[in-house]
Amino acid sequence: MNTLRFDVFGRKVLVVASNNGWVTFNVGSEGKRRSAPDIVIPPDLPESEISQYLDDLCHEWATEQHPHVKQIE
Repeated sequence: MNTLRFDVFGRKVLVVASNNGWVTFNVGSEGKRRSAPDIVIPPDLPESEISQYLDDLCHEWATEQHPHVKQIE
């Protein structure tokens, strides 16, 4: 499975490809992950567009310290 990691305005988010599309998780500071039901990515969205989609979906989380969505690792 394909796994993508993002810094979404200072919050760590894991996006995992599954047979049914994309599954999202919040990642805590200790590395534990929990489901992110508030981040729903359309199953047919190409991997190359996920970063922009997260930016559009979660823009309310932006702060001066964390103004962007960045793919990490």
